[in-house]
Amino acid sequence: MEVFVIANKEKDLFINEQIRAREVMVIGPNGEQLGIKPINDALTLATYAGFDLVLINPNGNPPVCKIMDYNKFKYENKKRTKENLKKQREANLEMKEYRLSVAIDVHDFETRVKQATKYLEKGHRIKASIRFRGREMAHTELGRDVLLNFATKLESVSDIEQKPVLDGRNMSMILMPKKER
Repeated sequence: MEVFVIANKEKDLFINEQIRAREVMVIGPNGEQLGIKPINDALTLATYAGFDLVLINPNGNPPVCKIMDYNKFKYENKKRTKENLKKQREANLEMKEYRLSVAIDVHDFETRVKQATKYLEKGHRIKASIRFRGREMAHTELGRDVLLNFATKLESVSDIEQKPVLDGRNMSMILMPKKER
């Protein structure tokens, strides 16, 4: 027996009368298997229990349906997805990049140091980078000095995780928050 699944708005599962199979494997609300039943009997069981009949696995032989509160299921799925996105965003926030230049002005430099200090105090890591343009490539030691000066200014709140490294036209360094002793 084969069931054809027609695209459905969003990624909703088929419920109750939307299920087109003649026979289905029914799983009860507490996870117990109730066996293979005709669709009408399965719908009657679900209505009697006060729940919905939800098509979980349409490709099974026979298709698998579960008796559950569908709205509660959707709500919990949405909540779980939101929580995962939140955790993902937090993981992406762990490293912040600050771009400096060889000819950076004192005030701009101090502003970046203040911002980096706040970020490091929250417990996140910092990536300081410099992009060399044109003839600046001949004097990469100036860029290294700027990065090391940046690290020195942040010495009270950070340690150097990765010393300045030249990669093509970019030089970068990674700072991590100081460990509490």
